[in-house]
Amino acid sequence: MSVVEQYARAHVVSDAPEAQDTVPVVLRYDPEVDPRSVRIGLPGPHEWAFSRDLLERGLRTPTGTGEVRIWPCGRVQAVMEFHSAQGVAVVEFEAKTLFRFLRRTYLATPVPH
Repeated sequence: MSVVEQYARAHVVSDAPEAQDTVPVVLRYDPEVDPRSVRIGLPGPHEWAFSRDLLERGLRTPTGTGEVRIWPCGRVQAVMEFHSAQGVAVVEFEAKTLFRFLRRTYLATPVPH
């Protein structure tokens, strides 16, 4: 089993004038740590871990409660909403980037039963 790490760019949705438009993001899957979870790291000390299943479902239909919510946005985009004590971050990804990452995680290790 190997670690899957993929670098991507995402669009932060914000009405704050000082907010960056596009930011670097790290998508990470480490089956040795937790074969059921993926991690998404945004700039700064912002990293969220959530189930690989949540990511897969969220690319097809709105899903999630609590800290992470994901939904498709048209045919080419996906939106993730991250909730923390500091507030809410809404980040828009190209769906193909997330599908590619998800596919690589399944190649690294199949769905655990």
